[in-house]
Amino acid sequence: MTAPRDVLDALIAAHLSDEARAALDAACAEVAAGVDDTRFCALFSKQSRSAGRGLLDATADERAALSAALPGADTELWTKLDAARVRLVLARTDLAEDSGRRAIEELFRFADQGELCALYRLLAFLPAGERFTWQAGEGCRTNMLDVFTAVACDTPFPRDRFDDVAWRQMVVKALFVGAPVWRIVGLDDRIDDELARMALDLVDERRSAGRPVQHELWLCLGASGGVRAITAMEAELDGDDQVGRRAAAFGLARAGAQEVLADYARNEPPGPVADAMREALAGHCARTAFRALDPRTQD
Repeated sequence: MTAPRDVLDALIAAHLSDEARAALDAACAEVAAGVDDTRFCALFSKQSRSAGRGLLDATADERAALSAALPGADTELWTKLDAARVRLVLARTDLAEDSGRRAIEELFRFADQGELCALYRLLAFLPAGERFTWQAGEGCRTNMLDVFTAVACDTPFPRDRFDDVAWRQMVVKALFVGAPVWRIVGLDDRIDDELARMALDLVDERRSAGRPVQHELWLCLGASGGVRAITAMEAELDGDDQVGRRAAAFGLARAGAQEVLADYARNEPPGPVADAMREALAGHCARTAFRALDPRTQD
């Protein structure tokens, strides 16, 4: 099996400029030879001078290769600078040792917003990643959307390392801050009764205040919400919000309420909602089905 680091090397070779690769190669060689923490932090920060800040823009095949090497990982939201900084840290030869842990903790201590994004994307690549669960928990407390997204989305780290309480808090906060919940790796497998209850309480709060329900909230119920969840999603389907109605269709299928959804589908005129109902009834209702409802993914 290809190692995640090798896939990352291929991404860097394909998407960073010659100048950026040369600068990164020199920095990685220096790190691999051994540097003190001050120099390590400086090299990490200085990648911004050469790597560039545009999106990495990996192809679908390249992203699939990374996911095969590190299940759940995705670089769709990564910048070129993220890739360079992650690769620089992976150049250390002591990542499994206390010295490597301390060096990474120093990076977290002094990191700016962009550096934090790279560090949180790094965590899933590290050996003995449980050592950094505290840092990931701290990242989930931020109100900076890009940093929170780097912690919570397109990475298997929270799925693998967070306990149930931290996991539920992260998912609910994603709803509050507007992070793409459908990008939370492991969501389909870690829905439970308590998460569903928290999500449905939020539905009640928003409707009582006359506010629309975030469409991704219907992702958080699965079969755990029971009759209360099905009733809430029926109310959404009876409304006028087309994105919310499409999301509720997927949510009903996720809840196992195909008969209820089929009744709605028989009376739905042709259009995007009917298409979503048809897809949901065909079983295409995993979290990634909500990608089509995310305006950030639309051209």
